[in-house]
Amino acid sequence: MGQRSLFKIYTAPETPCDDENCPYHGSLPVRGKVLEGEVVSDKMHRVVAVRIDYLHYIPKFKRYERRRTKIHAYNPPCINAKKGDRVKIAECRPISKTVAFVVIQKIGKEEVGGG
Repeated sequence: MGQRSLFKIYTAPETPCDDENCPYHGSLPVRGKVLEGEVVSDKMHRVVAVRIDYLHYIPKFKRYERRRTKIHAYNPPCINAKKGDRVKIAECRPISKTVAFVVIQKIGKEEVGGG
């Protein structure tokens, strides 16, 4: 059922793969959170580190502060995200000790802004 909801929203990559842990061509069910972030490391084998930027509210000062976290996500060969890419990741079952997300879509390159 998790794969059906994924296919309704996102289109499968045109490049086929025979990976068992691919949400499109394998049997990995996707459920839970869908997050967007930037790939900051692609040095691991089929795993990328994705930086998620978010705002956190501080009630005492009635203001927001910027925070970031780094999440490891499985990178299927059909998507093959590289460092600097903007990606969407979705929660899945634990694949390893630190990996419980999978890359489901490559949005594009991260633009470098000054300031």
